[in-house]
Amino acid sequence: MSRFTSRAGTSTSDLSKDIRIQDSPGDSISDLRFSPQADHLLAASSWDNTVKVYDINRPGNTKGVTQLGHDAPVLSCCWTSDGQRVFGAGVDKTIRMLDLGAGSQGQTTQIAAAHDEPIRSVQSFIFNQSQMLVTGSWDKTIKYWDLRQQTAIGTITCKDRVYSMSVRNDKLLVVATADRWVHIIDLTNPTTVFKTIRSPMKHETRVVSTSTDGTAYILGGIEGRCAFKHIDDKNASKDFSFKCHRHPQTSSTTDKAYAVNAISVHPVHGTSSTAGSDGTVHIWDTDNKSRVKGFAEVGAAITATDFNKNGNVFAYGVGYDWSKGYAFSKGEEERRIALHEVREDEVKTKAKR
Repeated sequence: MSRFTSRAGTSTSDLSKDIRIQDSPGDSISDLRFSPQADHLLAASSWDNTVKVYDINRPGNTKGVTQLGHDAPVLSCCWTSDGQRVFGAGVDKTIRMLDLGAGSQGQTTQIAAAHDEPIRSVQSFIFNQSQMLVTGSWDKTIKYWDLRQQTAIGTITCKDRVYSMSVRNDKLLVVATADRWVHIIDLTNPTTVFKTIRSPMKHETRVVSTSTDGTAYILGGIEGRCAFKHIDDKNASKDFSFKCHRHPQTSSTTDKAYAVNAISVHPVHGTSSTAGSDGTVHIWDTDNKSRVKGFAEVGAAITATDFNKNGNVFAYGVGYDWSKGYAFSKGEEERRIALHEVREDEVKTKAKR
């Protein structure tokens, strides 16, 4: 087990001035995605059956500007690379699209009845100069979609139910499934699995995110731990795992562990944020194996995060994360999206040692 060190001066960041988005979703926030083109547009999918799009640049008003409706909870959302279309997918097993170029409120279209079970993740990428989608489902498959067609153009059967996916630079897809399996796919050859491994963590994977250069990925698990893995086996000696989102207990020698719900990679500095069921966020420098900054606890679990295109705004969703199941949901938990103005000292790496 590799230990992360805390830098001198890594005090907890102040969140008291973070902006709360008006018209936040009415249920748990499942995914947050900034537009890849417009750093002020944010999409949020929710268990309230919607994907809402917010303009965070509106002075004093961050209400949703439009939304995409589903028939059941939405578990994932994404944008096309040109920032013109937003997609949602979830429990109703369909992919739906909101075209922001079609009028002030956009136009909604159902792309496909895509899977036999709920869709856990939808991601977009460019293949042979065409915009593509990839969906991962609890039916143990991932499917590829050309937006000009109603049927999948490719299917891969996974080891188990898909829990999380991450695409990087239109070339890398990492799929994390139940039972700790991880599939790595070269998107230049998308219908062939390049490598399948078992996560080095002891318990279920909850989230995966890829590094900015596409050479590595980070897995986050339910036991408050992450694993940093390289794609190329020749760099395996540099792989490591580390504890996060764990709280020491005065009455026990065992830490209380909280699930890692979200991992976001800073687009400029390449540092990684982790957010958990304990309601905290931490920024990690994986090059130097050090923690850059911690964020104060926000009163409830953090369920989703994302940096905007320029990396100067960090969005996070607060609410119940279902980690304790339906029985512990009171139906009264606060749900909100907050925006944190990122300072460079919170995310910048040091020179490599």
